Amino acid sequence: MGDSSGLILLVFLAFLFAWLLNRVRRALRFGPVAYTGVMIVFIIVMLALWGQTMR
Repeated sequence: MGDSSGLILLVFLAFLFAWLLNRVRRALRFGPVAYTGVMIVFIIVMLALWGQTMR
């Protein structure tokens, strides 16, 4: 298992999260600002987790 397989898993999780967030956004009538904020937080968390696994 190299870091490429972890990156593929990360991308898969990101797509899954985006799909779920889209459904939630339609249900809660989220604005684009809230949607962008959640995505930025998610990306920061994912990069932090990826940084931990790289070490």
